[in-house]
Amino acid sequence: MSYAVIATGGKQYRVLTGEVLRVEKLDAEEGANVEFNDVLLIGDGENIKVGDALKGAKVTATVKKHGRADKIRIIKFRRRKHYRRQQGHRQYYTEVEITGIAG
Repeated sequence: MSYAVIATGGKQYRVLTGEVLRVEKLDAEEGANVEFNDVLLIGDGENIKVGDALKGAKVTATVKKHGRADKIRIIKFRRRKHYRRQQGHRQYYTEVEITGIAG
């Protein structure tokens, strides 16, 4: 079973064909095909390709859905100083299914 390590959204992911994963929001419609050209490594058992051996390598995927993650709460508090701040954040994500690894 071959796998690849790709970089997208400032993070690195180890992916397999058929795997569904959440990445930072991509500018693509649901059902569209996307390509990840920033492939860092391709492995297939004992055979591992890195560096110049990956020229032209790409990972293709299909966009399943877009969404927002659960809310995280940011709380700042100083005791006895009448200082309290609350803030929330929900990160956007895109769920993709890996359809192929070429390289």
